[in-house]
Amino acid sequence: MNSKKLFLLILLIPFLFSNCSSDSGNGGNSTVTPLNFGSEVSKNFTGQIVDENNNVLSNVAITISNKTATTDVNGVFIINSATVREKFAYITAKKTGYLDGSRALVPTSGMNNIRITLLSGTIIGTVNSGTTGSVSLSNGAKVTFDGSFKTEAGTAYTGVVSVIMKHLDPSDPTVIDKMPGMLLAQNSSGEERVLESYGMMNIELRGAASQKLQLSTTAQIEMPISTSQLASSPTTIPLWHFDETLGYWKEEGAATKQGTKYVGTVSHFSWWNCDAQFPTVRLSVTVVNSNGTPLANVRVGIRRATNSYTVNGTTNSQGLVSGLVPANETLTMVVFDSCGNIVSTTNIGPFSADTTLPNLVIPNSTIQSTLVQGNLLKCDGTNVTNGYVLMRYGNQNMLATVTNGAFSFTMLVCSATNTAFSLQGFDYDNLQTTNSINYTFTSPTTNVGNITACNTISEFISYRVDSNPIRYIIANITASGRGTNTTTNPQLTISAYGVVSPNTTIAFYLFGNTIIPGIYSTTMFSIESPDIGSINVQMVNTVSFNLSAVGAIGQYIDITFNGTYTNSSGSHTITGVAHVIRDN
Repeated sequence: MNSKKLFLLILLIPFLFSNCSSDSGNGGNSTVTPLNFGSEVSKNFTGQIVDENNNVLSNVAITISNKTATTDVNGVFIINSATVREKFAYITAKKTGYLDGSRALVPTSGMNNIRITLLSGTIIGTVNSGTTGSVSLSNGAKVTFDGSFKTEAGTAYTGVVSVIMKHLDPSDPTVIDKMPGMLLAQNSSGEERVLESYGMMNIELRGAASQKLQLSTTAQIEMPISTSQLASSPTTIPLWHFDETLGYWKEEGAATKQGTKYVGTVSHFSWWNCDAQFPTVRLSVTVVNSNGTPLANVRVGIRRATNSYTVNGTTNSQGLVSGLVPANETLTMVVFDSCGNIVSTTNIGPFSADTTLPNLVIPNSTIQSTLVQGNLLKCDGTNVTNGYVLMRYGNQNMLATVTNGAFSFTMLVCSATNTAFSLQGFDYDNLQTTNSINYTFTSPTTNVGNITACNTISEFISYRVDSNPIRYIIANITASGRGTNTTTNPQLTISAYGVVSPNTTIAFYLFGNTIIPGIYSTTMFSIESPDIGSINVQMVNTVSFNLSAVGAIGQYIDITFNGTYTNSSGSHTITGVAHVIRDN
């Protein structure tokens, strides 16, 4: 596959994110029959991999069953037609210098969106073989060793042992992105369970030559209990470890509450989790607006009635979330906008059987939703057939694959004053990209027209009239934000000259009497070109101009325009984009 791949996360309801564990040679009950997740199916996946500071990670190796990929410069991957189980898909992400990451989910039709945060493999302390020693984190997480270690081959190891350790607090709203798999488990009786975490830890050991090590005997782990869970935390709680082969958690031992910590003994190291367990049911719900339009890329969370935090996921392209939740429990379902604000809270359950809820309607009076749509083109003007478009808005990065060039996002806008977003398109076949282009939401539809992937091009103008070929100008572009009086009457002027063919040239001129970002009609702007004539206030038209950004000299001016106009040859439609560098 091409080295450029894709991003973003399917909503598995809070408890859906789970895994069971029994690493080969690491202990656990290996005689228990693995969970049955149904028949094999073929599903499509996209995702984005980031680090703990939310920086994208390129060159991450992604594996989904029989398919592999590598993330691109945006941390994005795309894997189509992966063979998974109808009720379970397991995705792994590996990169040198980081702990292995993974995600598990109940796959749905369409594109399944995933987000994984890889945790750094930083060594936080050392101990010596043959001597009792311990390593701690600042939050009180601690592991104590008896000094007995072995290599993965089972031979005794002597010398310095480097310790890599991470602790995840379940009250952290990003914990689902950081933890392995999902909160699906198999208990010691072989039963499928969903988990409610009271904290999880990962410990990895390295020898003097950076080789992986394991315990020869046992070690004691101490996990701090979140303040929000301390009062309700049980005296004794099962311990679970993550099976990196199967992709879910397995019960092994127990921990006891000692003050503000859970303390337990483990015989091997992987991810360990202190969890309450619940029988499972599969729950599905589709999120729509008042018009019945499915809302994709919407973060949904679920929590038990006694919990103060939610486990979150994101709706797929059909507005659907599906996964495992605790049976026979009263639950709260919350929906967030793109900036993390809660826009809906609903009490649901208890459920004793698999359930599909009625559509969850987010009223138009509560939120503003908008359909962002456009077309991604190759540098030669043909449609991109293998690529994606990345949207940056609020505290989210969202991704949409293209279908013969077409792409769309359905967005929940954070507020009337927070409407700026950016798009960047990627063409895998030619390994070319657009620049990051600024836009402003309009409701109910934001039509950005055509954006063109030409990674060697720093600015461009493109427009299309009716179904005619798209016109491109990629050179000889001049853009000014000065006008006759830069203080009291700044004006915007963009002019360009291009060559369509050896015998055909094209010119483009756009004028506006403001440089303040906003949406304007032809009373504020006009456009002129030989093959479309002049579109201004004197011409019958509905053309509007969305001035998204006017940067300083050397930075970008971004404009989109679309609408209809009538001239001597009849009525026409026009869409266009100007992404140009300001010269003065």
